[in-house]
Amino acid sequence: MFMLTPPSRRILQSLSSPSLSDPHFPQSAGKFSVSSLGQGFFKFAMRGRHVDAYSAYKRVTSRDYYNAYDRVEDSDRLLSGKDLGNPSWTRSLPHMLVAAVSSFLFGYHLGVVNETLDSISLDLGFNGNPFAKGLVVSTCLGAAFVGSLVSGYILDGVGHRRAFQLCALPMIIGASMSATAHSLWGMILGRIFVGTGMGIGPPVAALYVSEISPAFVRGTFGSFTQIATCLGLMGALFIGLPAKDIVGWWRVCFWVSTVPAAVLAICMEFCAESPHWLFKRGRGAEAEVEFEKLLGGPHVKFAMAELSKSERGDEVETVKFSELVNGRHFKMVFIGSTIFALQQLSGINAVFYFSSTVFKSFGIPSAIANVCVGVANLSGSIVAMILMDKLGRKVLLLGSFTGMAVSLSLQVSGASSFTSGSGALSLSVGGMLLFVLMFSLGAGPVPGLLLSEILPSCIRAKAMAVCMAVHWVVNFFVGLFFLPLLEKIGPQLLYTIFGIFCVLAVIFVKRNVVETKGKSLQEIEIGLQ
Repeated sequence: MFMLTPPSRRILQSLSSPSLSDPHFPQSAGKFSVSSLGQGFFKFAMRGRHVDAYSAYKRVTSRDYYNAYDRVEDSDRLLSGKDLGNPSWTRSLPHMLVAAVSSFLFGYHLGVVNETLDSISLDLGFNGNPFAKGLVVSTCLGAAFVGSLVSGYILDGVGHRRAFQLCALPMIIGASMSATAHSLWGMILGRIFVGTGMGIGPPVAALYVSEISPAFVRGTFGSFTQIATCLGLMGALFIGLPAKDIVGWWRVCFWVSTVPAAVLAICMEFCAESPHWLFKRGRGAEAEVEFEKLLGGPHVKFAMAELSKSERGDEVETVKFSELVNGRHFKMVFIGSTIFALQQLSGINAVFYFSSTVFKSFGIPSAIANVCVGVANLSGSIVAMILMDKLGRKVLLLGSFTGMAVSLSLQVSGASSFTSGSGALSLSVGGMLLFVLMFSLGAGPVPGLLLSEILPSCIRAKAMAVCMAVHWVVNFFVGLFFLPLLEKIGPQLLYTIFGIFCVLAVIFVKRNVVETKGKSLQEIEIGLQ
């Protein structure tokens, strides 16, 4: 259900649309509310009654819609953003929170095998087989790579809401298969399904949140997806703790993940579609309806005018994949891919993998180690959410990579022969926790948000998919070669290499990244042209 503003009625009338006095045309706006799903289900059930009237407006092209705005501008001037003030962030908050469920699932499935892998191997008969254990983990990463590659085509084809549902579906299927597995191959097949959903989720969430959020809180909302990932990791940790004592508890851990996945799929039915995607598909009237849900009626005209500056709907060209890697869009894709590659080459996942070993070497149980790392990650993400729209993306990235380089130097000192006892403990453990904290302040939450802002709208979905695919490839190889390199060259040299990559990241960000704080997506795109 939706309601058109008076200027919008004149626009559609100028396009020879059906009369708005039609008694079947809806006259009240439906508002999304997580707290009143009953009302939402009613609206979902009733919306079929308005399909005929609504479809007449779907076929209005964005080009004609833009021209219509020009025709009525003299009689109804568009207010500037400054005149209107900022829209209420509470309108888009529920939609962002639902999207963040996909990030929670991403974090949960990353961590669900950490505490349960030994129990799984005992029950399924591959205990003592490190290759089989590696398959359970690596197949998920490989499937995530495939999922991230196809996410761009899914987004452009069916939109953000359906993409979220297609992300949740393989996670439900895969988690159910893993929970009921009675062999190694059954578990691996389930992990492949889950990994596919994990690959689709991050780029879809980053783009959706950036496109539905008001500019003045886009950084804060974007940071919340990182917080959701941290909560997912910590949730998997705490739920998995009884796995060593209770036989078959690992199956419960997989079953639990189907609940938030189902919530994501169902709640997305009541969330707004991205107005940017609708407008690009030539559905300007629907884009206005979604803007009214997200920003409020007074801001609709200004938002549509801003959108029309950089996009002309049906006129937007179809970008081929080859143009992303060898064409005029290569520079932006290169910047995004490099940021994600440097994020992984900083050694963050290697530090996560090695954290339990470092804590154990000083007599600290692995469970306490995981909790400490999780708290550091969550704390930094919360601080980043607060600072994102105050200090800006570039400042947080520079400070984050610089702090990571300093913390790696502390870990190098702790691993040297010049320190021992309590000094080595303080440097190694303190450096590791500081590293995780500094990562979560910028290098963790910023890349996904930044790319969703700087990528041009015509390539945004496909380019984001390519950048995330690079992320998964580098992530895979860092995890693959970390332990062999650790044995051959030792922690001092390995952490030094990671530190060098952090310094290179500082230089790259300083030279190539632009600040996007407080700017609309259209202002950013026009400024980068």
